[in-house]
Amino acid sequence: MKKIFDLDSDAPFKISRSKIDLFIECPRCFYLDRVLGIGRPPGFPFTLNSAVDKLLKQEFDIHRANGTQHPLQRRYGIDAMPAAHEELDIWRENFKGIQFHHESTNLLVTGAIDDLWLNSKKEYIIVDYKATAKAEPVVALDKEWHDGYKRQMEIYQWLLIQKGYKVSPTGYFVYCTGKTDAKAFDGKLEFAINLISYEGKTEWIEPALKKIKKCLTAGEIPSADPECDYCNYRHASFKVEAGEV
Repeated sequence: MKKIFDLDSDAPFKISRSKIDLFIECPRCFYLDRVLGIGRPPGFPFTLNSAVDKLLKQEFDIHRANGTQHPLQRRYGIDAMPAAHEELDIWRENFKGIQFHHESTNLLVTGAIDDLWLNSKKEYIIVDYKATAKAEPVVALDKEWHDGYKRQMEIYQWLLIQKGYKVSPTGYFVYCTGKTDAKAFDGKLEFAINLISYEGKTEWIEPALKKIKKCLTAGEIPSADPECDYCNYRHASFKVEAGEV
């Protein structure tokens, strides 16, 4: 079995925002993925979400090029404009994104953002796009599974801060909820678009990186999170194979 993490290498070990979240969810799944190369079964790609993401970027980029506010920013009275940063295209790109070498752990932390705004205080604002389809528009991040979205925002904020930029603690989610109450489809899907603000808290990230490094170098598979569906499934299947059920 080929190991991904090389303890003897001096090169920084790349760790993405999503893998940090995987560690928070379940250290065992993280270790299997990052050290032993055994990832969780992949889910189906959210192609409709990707289409919404692409169209939103194109829409905001028009205002970025023209130096104007987006109508959503005006509707919510946001003191910000789409930021015209020279590295934005790189920061948006999957597998590149914003990168920072955390020297004390030798981890290269990465994350690909959706958008970047700039307020009158010259603070950068992290913006993330979300799309879903529900009976009611999403107007608040008040569900337990929204915690992952919040950590995502905080990692992006932390990355920009580490790169030396002035960053607003307030980020925004552009949340698009597909409307399902139309009389007919007519070849188009309409969305209710809401802007949800979030005050990021980045204090947890440094301790988490230290725990991640310890996990990577421990040389043993850590305990699973008791609520991890993947580990519980593996455990149940092993019991069946062993004739214990």
